[in-house]
Amino acid sequence: MVRSRFQRETPLDEARHDLKVGDASAETERLDLIPATIETLDAELRRDRDRLAHLVGARVPPLWPPPLYDDDWILRVRSKFQESGRHALWWIWYFLLRERDTRVLLGAGGFKGPPENGTVEIGYSILEDFQKRGYATEAATGLIHRAVTHAEIRKVIAHTLPVLTPSIRVLEKNGFVQRGRSAERGAIRFELEVSAQGSRRPGTEHGS
Repeated sequence: MVRSRFQRETPLDEARHDLKVGDASAETERLDLIPATIETLDAELRRDRDRLAHLVGARVPPLWPPPLYDDDWILRVRSKFQESGRHALWWIWYFLLRERDTRVLLGAGGFKGPPENGTVEIGYSILEDFQKRGYATEAATGLIHRAVTHAEIRKVIAHTLPVLTPSIRVLEKNGFVQRGRSAERGAIRFELEVSAQGSRRPGTEHGS
């Protein structure tokens, strides 16, 4: 079973773009989830793995970044940070695996912007060397729990491609239900309803 334990409940819409790495971080059974900052995004754009490792407090594997996580997205998020620092936590989050005496940066994801009409979208990507071990499922669970601490959230959505069976399984394990086609070309839409008490509906427990 995956459990999420949040160290600090900083409201996602009150965080500033000048937050420090570790602010509002979340902890699951095996992972630490921490929000990106302008400094970490700049390190990624410069391909400075040593700087990124120092900022996030984790080893950065040589094959970083993970699939579908590219400079275009990083640049867009960086510009959003500069436009509205209040929404800094509604964007990129890093997934760090806790090992015996260190941490390893194994993936990234997060939210695709602040909520609109009570709905927020999540995304996730894991380095190939760490796939098929349940980390994406666990990271998604952490993101969901972090989102539903915000009273406004009534629905969490995600989009994926029909051929990405592992991604579909991640969503299904977290209680998502397919709701037809996405506005994104070729993609399908999944939704997770959230109750007024902030719990997922339907609720599921799953292995890692």
